[in-house]
Amino acid sequence: MRRLLLVAAWLLSVGAALAQESVFDYENALATSQAVIGGPVGQHEFVTAEGDRISLVELRGKPLVISMVYTSCYQICPMTTRYLADVIDKARDALGDTSFNVALVGFDSPMDTPAAMAYFGDRQGVGDDGWYLLSGTPAAVDALARQTGFLFYPSPSGFDHLIQATIVDADGIVYRQVYGQVFDTPLLVDPLIELVLGRAPPEQPLLDNLVARIKLFCTTYDPATDGYYFDYSLFVGMAIGFIIIALTGNFVVRSWWHH
Repeated sequence: MRRLLLVAAWLLSVGAALAQESVFDYENALATSQAVIGGPVGQHEFVTAEGDRISLVELRGKPLVISMVYTSCYQICPMTTRYLADVIDKARDALGDTSFNVALVGFDSPMDTPAAMAYFGDRQGVGDDGWYLLSGTPAAVDALARQTGFLFYPSPSGFDHLIQATIVDADGIVYRQVYGQVFDTPLLVDPLIELVLGRAPPEQPLLDNLVARIKLFCTTYDPATDGYYFDYSLFVGMAIGFIIIALTGNFVVRSWWHH
C-alpha cells in the first residue's frame, strides 16, 4: 500500500511538472521581453559573490549588460555565459575596459547563493573587474525579471526561459534586448557603441565630445576577424581631398596672378 502511495505521489509530481513545462510560450516570452524596452530598471539590492550588498542604482552612470542564469544549469547557461564573455571582451577592446558593466544574476534564489555564483563565474571564466555576479531574494529577482522582461518557469530539466541579454543605459532604462546562445557580435556591441560614444552628456567638454563622435563614426566591425577596429581611411581620404583642394587652389591663384 505504501509503495502504491509513493508511486501515485511520484506520478502526481511528474504530471505537475509536465503541466508546468507547458506554461512557457516562446512568442509570449519574446513579446514580454520586447515590451519593457524604454522602461526603467529599479534600484534592487543584491549580494555580490564576495558577500557585499549592492544596489543596481550604484551601477548607473555607464551602460549595464544584464544576463540572468541559474547555476544548477549544466549546459545552456554555461555555454551562453562563455559566449557572452567572448563578445564582452570584443566590446571592451573597442570601447575600453571600464566603459560599461556586466551583471550576471542568479534567478534560482534558493540555489544561486554568492558561493554558487562565485563557483559558476570561475568555471565560465568571468568575474573580473566590470563583472558583477549577483544573488538576490525572490522578491528582488522577480522584480528585476519583470522589469527586464525575463520570464522563467520550473520544468523537469530545471527552468524554461528565453535566453537574453538586456542592455540598460546609463540612466537605468532598458535600451536593447539580445537573444540566443550564440548571436552576431554587432547585436550586442553596436548598441554599447551607441550608448558609450554616441550620447555625450551636456557637461562634457567640446573636445571630448568631438573625439567621442569621431570614435563612434570610425569604429568598424570586421566580420573576418569578428572584432572591431578604428578605421583610419576617413582621415586618409580627408587628407587626400585637402591636398587636391590645396593644389587646385594654388594653380588657380598662380594662373590668375600671371594673367
